[in-house]
This record gives sequence, structure tokens and C-alpha cells, in this order.
Amino acid sequence: MSDFKSSPSGVLHGIRILDLTQMVAGPLCTLLLGDMGADVIKVEPPEGESARHIGVNRPGGESDYYLSMNRNKRGVVLDLKTADGIAALKALAAQVDVLVENFRPGTMERLGLGFEMLRQTNPGLIYCGLSGFGSDGAYRDRPALDPVIQAMSGLMQLTGTPDSGPLKTGLLMSDFVPPLFGAIGILGALRAREQTGIGQRVEVSMLDATVFSMVPREQFYFSTGRTPERLGNAHFQLAPWNTYATQDERYVMVVAHNDKYWLNLLAAIGREELAQDARFATNADRLKNRDVLDGLIAESIARHPLDTWLRLLVEADVLFSVVRDFPDVFSDAEIRRTLIESIEHPSVGELELLRTPIRLETHPVSIRRPPPRLGEHTAEVAAEYGFTLPETFQ
Repeated sequence: MSDFKSSPSGVLHGIRILDLTQMVAGPLCTLLLGDMGADVIKVEPPEGESARHIGVNRPGGESDYYLSMNRNKRGVVLDLKTADGIAALKALAAQVDVLVENFRPGTMERLGLGFEMLRQTNPGLIYCGLSGFGSDGAYRDRPALDPVIQAMSGLMQLTGTPDSGPLKTGLLMSDFVPPLFGAIGILGALRAREQTGIGQRVEVSMLDATVFSMVPREQFYFSTGRTPERLGNAHFQLAPWNTYATQDERYVMVVAHNDKYWLNLLAAIGREELAQDARFATNADRLKNRDVLDGLIAESIARHPLDTWLRLLVEADVLFSVVRDFPDVFSDAEIRRTLIESIEHPSVGELELLRTPIRLETHPVSIRRPPPRLGEHTAEVAAEYGFTLPETFQ
């Protein structure tokens, strides 16, 4: 279990982040910055942000969503429906380096907290807006969540089978990719400010980021005018590329994107003669005869249990993996060594979290604080930044 008070300073040590985000995309952006050493002040309404109320699975009433996204932050409660709350936020915004928000476009301006107003008292402010569709254009006022963006971006149309119809991905792809671009944009803006002394607005839309995440699929469309086929675990341009069931009803994902791995696979399954079969001579031939080829591979894989295939496929240097469930993944010694860290949380007790997978040699990312309880640091931050403490905390 880590001692979150003794972790080394990160590359963003000394950078102050004002976090006005909720749910997933925004909090993940500020989590990344916090893991790299920034001091993140998370501002929530009196009832707490939306993620506190989704996936409440802990005995103390904590939410999976909230715990996952909010370590390395100090928690402050401000009611932005009151004059005192607005004044306190302006006091914070005047002194921080970066503000991140994911309100619907126009909300901050209506509160008198838009970028143009805040930069008057803090010309070095970097203001990052993460929204569904950006701050201008025909879609800007529409509400957005991950599945809506997956559908609108075309990502959902790529996922599934001919029989299933379009499916959303199993992870929050449209919530996950935008904060990565947001964090990159903020880092770039911080670098520019070192040269100019002036901050700037950084904007990332969930729709733009998700469409961009489909590279290189867009080039197939630009060159053919067609949407890639929905093929389940198969690939629309490469074969073999699929999952196959073992004798004991486990699945292995097998990929042979070039001749080396094609021949390695044939050696592993004992079907070397297929290398001379004209139906499978080239990738184009294998694509034309994909159903026959998948049937032959499936027949071979079904002859042995998983343990046998683990040995044979590794020995033959096949590009493959077992299709693992969460118990498989999170009991893997390598995953536990590189990605899982336990810290002490005041109400949860021992809390396992996933480390950020960025490896920096001299200033490593670190988990220094557990996710804050609602308003936990309001008094501390009020004293530090010199604003009037909300009545609730007096």
C-alpha cells in the first residue's frame, strides 16, 4: 500500500489546476494532470457532482465512477447559484494556471465565468473546455454522453456483427479519448505560455476526438466510399483475424496480418499444407475465402484445451491472446505489478486504483491523494486562496 504523502514531485509540480468537471471525460483529463504532479482543486456543487451517484457499490456509499476518476485532487464545495460561490470561483480562477470545465457551451459565460472575462484578471490562464460538440456549430447546444457520441461519430456502426446490428463498445471510448487530447492540449499551452507569458483557450469536442480515433478507417471510406463491414471479431481487410473456441470452451484471439504470422499459425495448429492451398495463397485470397479458412482454423483449435494452446501458440510465436475476463486480467502478476496500486481511503479503507500508464524516469507519475470526500478541502483551499468560506463550512 502506497504512502500518498511521500511520493516524489511530478513533472507538473507547482502547476495549479481548477477542475470544474464531472462524470468521466473531464475528471479523467484532470486526473492525468494530477498524476503528473499538478495540484488539482475539484469544485463540486453542494449535492456533489453527478459521478458520485452512479455505481454506488461500496459500504460507505462511495461511487465506483467517482473513486476511479478523482484521486490526486482536493475537494471544494461551491454553490455557483449564489453570489458568494461565483466570487469564490473568480478568486480561484485568478490564481490558478489552468481551468478545465465540461459544461454545455455557454454555461460559463452565463455565470460570468467565461474565458474572456477570467483572462482579464489572469492573462496567463489556460482555459480548457471539453464538450460534446464544441463551442460553435449546429450541434453545440445538444446534450452529449458517451453512447450518443459513439452513435453519432460512426464508431457504433463499426462494432458488432451483421446479425447483432450496431453496438456500442464495451468501454467508454467517447469519454476516454477526448480527455487524452485535452491533456495534450493543456501541456502544449503550458509550453507556449513559457515563451509568451500569455494563456489561451484549449477546446476539445467529444465528437471530433471520437471521429479522429477511428484512424485509419477513414482512409478506407475516403478511397472507396464505403463503411467498413461489421464483422464482429474479424477484420475487414485482413485474414485470419478472429476468435476461436478451444476444446474447453475458452476463446483465443488470433491475428496473422503478414506471412510470417500466417506461417507460424499453420505450424502451431499442424496445418502447414494450407500454405500451398491456392485459396489461401495471399491475404486477398484469404479474405475471399474467409469463411472456409475460419472454419478450418476453428476445427483445429477445438481439438485441444486452452492449456495446450497456450504452449503451442507461444512456442510457434503466434500473434494471439486468450480472451480474458476481469478475474484473469486483475490477477495477472504483470498487470498487478505495473498498473495496480492500493492506497488508504478514509471511508473505503484499502482502495485499489489503476496507475496512469505513463512511465517517466526522473519524475514518475504517482498517486498522492485518495479521491476527496465531498467538500473535504473547502476550508483549506479558502484560506490558501483568500475567499470567503461558504456558510455550510463556517
